[in-house]
Amino acid sequence: MNEIEVIARRILGWKLNHWDRWFDPEMRVFIYDFQPDKNIQHALLIVEKLKEFGYSYTTNGSKEVCFNDVCATGDTLEQAITNAAFSLADNRSIAEEWL
Repeated sequence: MNEIEVIARRILGWKLNHWDRWFDPEMRVFIYDFQPDKNIQHALLIVEKLKEFGYSYTTNGSKEVCFNDVCATGDTLEQAITNAAFSLADNRSIAEEWL
């Protein structure tokens, strides 16, 4: 899985419906061309979902983001959010941490 897939599946709980389309079972909608590293609206979906899980979101300028103690940088805010979320999702179970 690439980092976008890891984020979509492990954080957002989405299911891949087609190569270019994700399904959000909670909202019952399809998401086309999910690119949180390039689209701020997509990146903010990640921020909101992690806030629901109890993570705090902080920024240090426009190129560094932290979710609790997991921080990452990127060339843009979108990339920083994506990188931090991937680090978080790739290293621990989001849902299990808050049980």
